[in-house]
Formats: sequence, C-alpha cells, structure tokens
Amino acid sequence: MSRSPSELVTGLRATLGNRARIVTELGDMAPFLTEPRKRFTQKAVAVVQPETVEALQALCRFADQNRMPLVPQSGNTGLVGGQVPLSGKEVVVNLARLDKVRSIDAGAGHMTLEAGVILEEAHRVAEAAGVLFPLWIASQGSARIGGVLSSNAGGVQVLAYGNARELTLGVEAVLADGRLYNGLNALKKDNTGYDLKDLLVGAEGTLGFITAATLKLFPKPEGHETALVNVPSPAVALDLFYLLRDRLGRDLTAFELVPRFGFDLQLKHGMLARDPTAGPSPWYVLAEVSRARGSRKGTLQSALETALILKLVPDVVLAESEADRVLMWAAREQMSDVQSREGASIKHDVSVPITKVPELLSDGFAAVETLVPGIRPCAFGHMGDGNIHFNLSQPEGADGKAFMAGAEKVHEAIYEIVVRLGGSVSAEHGIGQLKTGLLKQVKDPVALEMMHAIKAALDPKGILNPGKLFG
Repeated sequence: MSRSPSELVTGLRATLGNRARIVTELGDMAPFLTEPRKRFTQKAVAVVQPETVEALQALCRFADQNRMPLVPQSGNTGLVGGQVPLSGKEVVVNLARLDKVRSIDAGAGHMTLEAGVILEEAHRVAEAAGVLFPLWIASQGSARIGGVLSSNAGGVQVLAYGNARELTLGVEAVLADGRLYNGLNALKKDNTGYDLKDLLVGAEGTLGFITAATLKLFPKPEGHETALVNVPSPAVALDLFYLLRDRLGRDLTAFELVPRFGFDLQLKHGMLARDPTAGPSPWYVLAEVSRARGSRKGTLQSALETALILKLVPDVVLAESEADRVLMWAAREQMSDVQSREGASIKHDVSVPITKVPELLSDGFAAVETLVPGIRPCAFGHMGDGNIHFNLSQPEGADGKAFMAGAEKVHEAIYEIVVRLGGSVSAEHGIGQLKTGLLKQVKDPVALEMMHAIKAALDPKGILNPGKLFG
C-alpha cells in the first residue's frame, strides 16, 4: 500500500536526520517547482537537499523501498521541464549542497567536481590553476555541474572542444536503489566494456543522480580574436565557415550566426549601449579565435581579409578591446531573452548537418510565413556545429495568446523540415517533459526499445524522473 505524503515526509526525516534539508512549505518550495520559462509548474511532496553522497544514497534506498518518485535537480536552469515535478507526487532532490571541488590536476588536464558546483565557479577554479574548462552557456552563473552533464549541455565552444559528454572523463552516480557507481577515473583510454559515463551523461536524471564528475581541462588561451562579420545570407555564412575552418583549424573556437532583427530588438529595448556591428546587414557571423601561447596574432584578421578580397563578405568589425569583445558576446547571448520584450515567441532548439543550415532557414521561414503572415523570425545559434535556435516572434501588434494558440502547427512545420534534413528535434536542451510526444514520433523504434530496456534495467520501479524523456 502506498504511503501518504505526510507519511513519506515523516519517513524522510527519520531516514535523513540532519544530513539533509527537507522543505515542505509550499512558499519555501516555490523556487524549485517551476523552470525559467515558467511553462511547467507543479507542487511536490517535498524538496530535499542532501548534504553528502551518503545521505543521497539513504534517500534513494528509502525511495526505492516506498516507490517514492524522485526528480533530480541541480541549478534548475533547464528549458524543457526535466528538472521540475510533473504529477505533484514527487520529491524534488536538489543537489546544490554537494558543491565541493574534490581535486584539480592542471598538468594532467582534469578536475573532479561535485554536482552542485556552479558552472561559473568551475571556470574560476580552472582559471586559478592556469587552465581552461571550455563549456560556456548563457546560464553559467546559475547552472550546476550535475544538470549540465545530465542534459549534455553544449554552448558556444562545442565547435572546438565538444559538448558536455565529450568533456567528461568519468562520473560518480547514485542509482535508483541507492547503490553508488564509482566511475571517477581520469583515463583517456579505457577499453573494458560499455562506457557507462556516456550512458549517464545526457540521461536527464532518468538513470541515476550524477554526484560528481572528472572533467577535461585545456591550456588557457593567451588571448582571443573576435569579429562580427556582415554576411548577406546563411549560405554565404556557410562558405565563410569553410574558409575560416581551413585557415584556422581548431583555433576557431566559435562561429555563431545571428540576425539583424535580434540586434535591432536589443537596441530598441536598451539592452545594448551601441550597435557593435559594422553596419546594416540581414545576417552576421560572430567568429572567435582562441590564441594559444606563442601563436601569431592577427590570424583571424588575416583570414577575414582574404574573405574581403574574395568579395565573399562585404564588411567586418574586429574587437579592438576586451570591452568590444564583451559587447559582441552580450549581443549574441541576449538574442533569446530580448524576444520576451516584444511579446510572445515560439522557440525551437534543433540541429541539422551544417551543410543543411541554409536550407533549414529558407524552408523554415517560408513555412512559418505561410502559417502566420507577418511572423518575425529570430533564428540564431551555433552554425559551426549545426545547432540553430529557430525562434519566432509574434507579428507586430498581434495578440500574444492567439499567436501561441497556433504554436503547435508552427512546431509541426519546423520539425518536419528538421527531420527531412536529417536533423534532431533537440540539439542541446534535451527532452524533459516538453518533447516526450515528439520523441516518440521521430526516434527510431529500435532505439526507443533499447532506451526503455536500459531504463528498466537500472530503474525497474520507475522512480527516477518519471514521465520525463519517455512520457
């Protein structure tokens, strides 16, 4: 017989004692029960913040014995509702208190951090040791390592360094029944069977709680070269990418496509002190080189001079100071947030092969304009790895609620194009509770069967993040 919420809370207190903070008042739980876009808000039985891995193990053993559903949560910055309750019967397990830096070895190129370490703090720890941890995302001031890995976060430097999975050497995780998987090795070569860390990274908390991870570190760049390049079209941006990649190789660490519309919105709403571009253009590329110690300065400038000579691009502005660079990156990072000041927006996190990005944009724009005349695209993103945030603002003067009422048809149109082009309906944000139905539609049936089998093997009672990923 299932136990009542009050009985579960009593059992939790008896099990955990002073080894965890247990919150049951709705007002105190509120910050843990909704996500940044406020699309998903649901009550919970309690919010528990374990102070140690051992306390989390005890919590999981209690949950396993009582079939008590658990929602893993770290920084609560996810955008698809994977880290908040779905039914109201769950206990949210927030790992913010597991925030120790266990070790750092700059010479060997790795550090081990607990799940609650804030990503920005991870950057500071690496920098203090004279090295670089290259995972940069917009929410790095509040995102925590556990969530970053569970969602396999990407960011603006995937082009050169890879996403979270590629930056992870090993993980420690608490399984559904409380057992501890100790996979915190720092080996670059380990050919002893299944790579279990790769299974846990990106699993959105459905297979276990990542409690710590050993992460790769890289030599700290001596400096950066950054430029905003006017491009007439995404097709020209693609040609520019090929040119820069050929000339610069792995030194090219970012290649972002951004629309003029996004800059105009930020200037309109006072989010930029000045226009950082060289002048009007329908599109821009934000390109950056991270210069290794001892390498020659001006490599990006030289490559862009070639692009100008070939008449591939019409104009360029180079960052001449760190302030210029900060302004350029702020303009890129604010692309999504500024849309909220213009009313409602429909958003997509998709990826296609990089050669198909121009087709995605041209076909997508035509499709949504047919569905919603006057719709204002604000598509931008990581063109160097094919990940585009295909965002769409409501027509000027339109009713926001009416616009969002038609969102499903817009989603269907964009996702049909993405699938036709061999892409993914979730590039870096994950599935959560937002895209469970969509995953069933687009995922290979055999792949889904394999995923269900893995879930059943590691979480046979289905207590870890129920309803997420699979629905």
